[in-house]
Amino acid sequence: MEEVKKIVKDIDSGNIRPIYLLTGEEPYYIDKIAEYIEKNVLSEEERAFNQMVFYGKEVSVEDIVSNAKRYPMMAERLVVIVKEAQHLSRTIDQLNSYAENPQPSTVLVLCYKYNKFDKRKKVYKNIKKNGLCFESKKLFENKVSEWIRKVLQGKGYQISHKAAILLTEFLGTDLSKINNELEKLQLVLPKEKEITALDIEENIGISKDYNNFELKKAIGERNVLKATRILTYFASNPKDNPFVVTVTLLNTFFTQLLKYHGMNDHSSKSVASALGINPYFVNEYQLAARNYPMKKVSEIVSHLRELDLKGKGVGATNVSQGDLLKELLVKII
Repeated sequence: MEEVKKIVKDIDSGNIRPIYLLTGEEPYYIDKIAEYIEKNVLSEEERAFNQMVFYGKEVSVEDIVSNAKRYPMMAERLVVIVKEAQHLSRTIDQLNSYAENPQPSTVLVLCYKYNKFDKRKKVYKNIKKNGLCFESKKLFENKVSEWIRKVLQGKGYQISHKAAILLTEFLGTDLSKINNELEKLQLVLPKEKEITALDIEENIGISKDYNNFELKKAIGERNVLKATRILTYFASNPKDNPFVVTVTLLNTFFTQLLKYHGMNDHSSKSVASALGINPYFVNEYQLAARNYPMKKVSEIVSHLRELDLKGKGVGATNVSQGDLLKELLVKII
């Protein structure tokens, strides 16, 4: 995020590069930087004749270079933005001669998403030498809740830890999807109010009580009554709570618990680092480890893998989600 802020600050101060290669597995920041360039390098009047947006599936490298070599009309700069540039991966090397000597008055932006650009390529080295290369890395799940907090904080909002975790559990690590939901919350909630799990439930439709986050916690505590209630709710709402998501999450949880049992140092810092989890969850693993010895955890992991196959129709046909969830609870607790 700090690197993105620096890129934006440089653009605002007039330190604009002739080529931007925006690449990486996380598309959110690639889109944000490209959008900022699209809206801020040229004035509204200048854009009509001096700004072009192409898509990798519909344009060739030759066309990109041809347009990038044009001179601006009644403006200081020409802006050429290539979205979905990863579709040009087979011919991107043809951009090398232009990257060696880019047009000073052109701002060429390449949005090369979902994959890392090969840094061994000569074209990459020339872009880095004469322009700017930015890699947008995928956030690990244990970092997403902190990202949510920082994004909201930057806009004057606060969010409870449980609410941030709830969003992460439901939406995963897709920052664009998460940001869309955060923008919805900002439209309906005042800045002075902390966003809570109840706000998430009322405005986004994620149940604060019946979700995989609460299920994992209940199972870790061996709280049979609470786990049964959640799984009954899941069985009644299968589309919103797919069995494959539940079993995958629990498999991850118990696999991490197996790793926990094999650790010598069970301090919060060591556990969070070794398991790749938010420190907020360490006490849950410590409690679950007391409730589930290592041998039992190994058995559960084996059962979960069998249930995952059943859920996908392997070795079992016409088994309802409700029956699979009942079997899951019996096998675990």
